Amino acid sequence: MTKLVPDTSILIDQMVCQLVQEEYEDAEVLIPEAVLSEIENHANRRKDLGYLGIDEIKKLRKLSDEGKISISFVGRRPQLDEISIAGGGEIDAMIRDIARKHNAILLTSDKLQYDIAEAQGIETYFYQKEGPIHLDKTELESYFLENMSSVHLRENTTPIGKRGTPGKVELVEIDYVPLRYKDLDRIAKEVIEQAKLRHDCFIEIDKLGAKVIQFGDLRVTIAKPPFSDGFEITAIKPVNKLDLEDYNVSDKLLERLSNQAKGILVAGSPGAGKSTFAQALAEYYYYDLEQLVKTMESPRDLNLDDNITQYAPLEGDMENTADILLLVRPDYTIFDEVRKTRDFEIYSDMRLAGVGMIGVIHATRAIDAVQRFLGRLELGIIPSVIDTAIYIKNGEIDTVYSIELTVKVPSGMLEADLARPVIEIKDFESGELFYEIYTYGEQTIVMDVNKTQSENNKEEEKSPVSKIVEKVIRKEVNRVAPNAIMEVSLISENRALLEIDEDHTGAVIGKNGRTIAQIEERAGISIEVTKLDVKEIDNKVPINVNVSGNYLSLNFMKEDIGSSYDIIVEDEYLFTATVGKKANIRLKKDIEMAEIIIKAMKKDEPVYARLRNEELF
Repeated sequence: MTKLVPDTSILIDQMVCQLVQEEYEDAEVLIPEAVLSEIENHANRRKDLGYLGIDEIKKLRKLSDEGKISISFVGRRPQLDEISIAGGGEIDAMIRDIARKHNAILLTSDKLQYDIAEAQGIETYFYQKEGPIHLDKTELESYFLENMSSVHLRENTTPIGKRGTPGKVELVEIDYVPLRYKDLDRIAKEVIEQAKLRHDCFIEIDKLGAKVIQFGDLRVTIAKPPFSDGFEITAIKPVNKLDLEDYNVSDKLLERLSNQAKGILVAGSPGAGKSTFAQALAEYYYYDLEQLVKTMESPRDLNLDDNITQYAPLEGDMENTADILLLVRPDYTIFDEVRKTRDFEIYSDMRLAGVGMIGVIHATRAIDAVQRFLGRLELGIIPSVIDTAIYIKNGEIDTVYSIELTVKVPSGMLEADLARPVIEIKDFESGELFYEIYTYGEQTIVMDVNKTQSENNKEEEKSPVSKIVEKVIRKEVNRVAPNAIMEVSLISENRALLEIDEDHTGAVIGKNGRTIAQIEERAGISIEVTKLDVKEIDNKVPINVNVSGNYLSLNFMKEDIGSSYDIIVEDEYLFTATVGKKANIRLKKDIEMAEIIIKAMKKDEPVYARLRNEELF
């Protein structure tokens, strides 16, 4: 009886069953425990390779139960340290030792394993994977009709695709015949097999239920249970490859990109054409400016010339890729795409190290791309990291912002002692100031300057600056007097009026005025404190509200017990209630009125009570 020892590679390729039925009938199959351990390790890490190997062993067991072969497990299970250095050949050596010991034929599809076994005099069968026959056009590629940008295949549905260019995309049905599970399985296996043979294909992500493959110029995502609720294949293909001159770039912007911009954000919504613009920019830097350009991508789907090297996450981590790139010393690096907090940190580290960076980022507005750096970097560092933001919409340049740091009094404030570091975001072409970013108290403010100016022209409405100042004062007062009833208003740009109930006036002023001085310092404005007359403020008074357990409590004075009050939120009458024996009105949190009050509290909007005059009703 012929003895066979399969290694991990040929079990994963699922060729052992075929071989024993076609060439080695009645064979004795000896599976090393080392092979089983390696396959189990793959499965534990949620890799499909492990499950393919397990399926093949199950098929061998079935053949054994039918009496066609015999199967047994031999050798010892490797130690943990031996598994950890499997890539160094330790497991392969154990498999060769078992084949030699049992005078068996070693089955493998690993060329290195075959060469070493031959050198050691071990009889070996090498399964040569078929080459050119698999390199024909795949079934998946045949779904791409003219101008098709993506194909979407799902079991039990008809194949559909998106056709057109960014901004002009339509969803079309490719075929009227629904695809079944076996159809998608056949298409997926064909893509995976070719990806292993073609030098321009890479398996970028391989997890249980999900694979992402860069297949030539296609980005193929394969999803199936348990990750998704059904078998699905999505393939995305770049429709256009444009040069920078195709975007009608102004001479002024071209000058900035050529000589000044070193930290560039290319922003846009999904499918807007931002990656197409990024690759046009990359080839402009390489060919026109003769700069060395590299990319950091996951997956590597930018359609770039062969002269530009595209890097994936090294050992699954972009930080390792960044370490290598700093040794390579490119002039510019494209980071596609900047999404997670760690991505923002890596982008910033490379930019501060002197590498020109082009970050591709999802955003619905140009300002949103800049805002995504807030909280991830110190405010003063941001202009050193990003100096230009380009927003792409419908495949065209929609907005370009320049980003600069200055020290000034923010728009809407007049007092000189309120000057602070301010990030100015201007329209690049016109120089018009659109946004200011600065800190006020403990908050980071993103101020729409045009909106501020237009609202300042409305005499009856508070400006955004006024609202921010009032919000900060309320927050600081609530720290020292949580139950205080107060009214805050701006007297001028450098002075605020704080009207507070008599019971809490002393706590807010403090001994020798120390407490109010600290509040003034934190709020950045002078504050005048007066007693709040609860009966004379426009017939309504602000009240203190707090949440305890499942209830919302509206707190009043002791003298208000038994009185009826109208409750007003955001200038809208809400309801009328009578103040209870504990000088409060209680509401369950889950009723609609309580939810309205809680929403107002989250927006720092005061809640008012108005003494009800029953004679009018």
